[in-house]
Amino acid sequence: MALIVLTFLFVVALGLLATGIFLVWLKTDRAADQQQGAAQQVQQLTSTVRALEAQIAQLVKASSPTAVPASTVAVPPPPAAVESVAAAPEEEITPELLIVMAAAVTVFLGKTVRIRSAKRLQSPYEIVNPWAQQGRVFVQASHNLR
Repeated sequence: MALIVLTFLFVVALGLLATGIFLVWLKTDRAADQQQGAAQQVQQLTSTVRALEAQIAQLVKASSPTAVPASTVAVPPPPAAVESVAAAPEEEITPELLIVMAAAVTVFLGKTVRIRSAKRLQSPYEIVNPWAQQGRVFVQASHNLR
């Protein structure tokens, strides 16, 4: 009887060991698949960025009377220019920004897009009326919470 119990325990231990080895193998296999998928996504994103840079260069060449080298298109604006755009939201949208927006929408939709007009919207935090805010505070405070 003891031999049967020991044999049964041995078989169960072997089964647990085999299951553990299988789960470790499955985990490493999934990790390899995820790494391969991530590498493919990086390659796709890289090719998309290159295509966008080429389209932006074409749009800049088409919009300006003088030829602009492609190397100047891929360079991001200096931080001072970014701060000046953020500091003055009431200014008009520049033609360069319209070109970039059109290129982004063109790539997203997969067909050529022409932006005819654009305007800046106020952020929700700039629209808040202090009287309306105080009214909401008053109404919420009037609820009896027990």
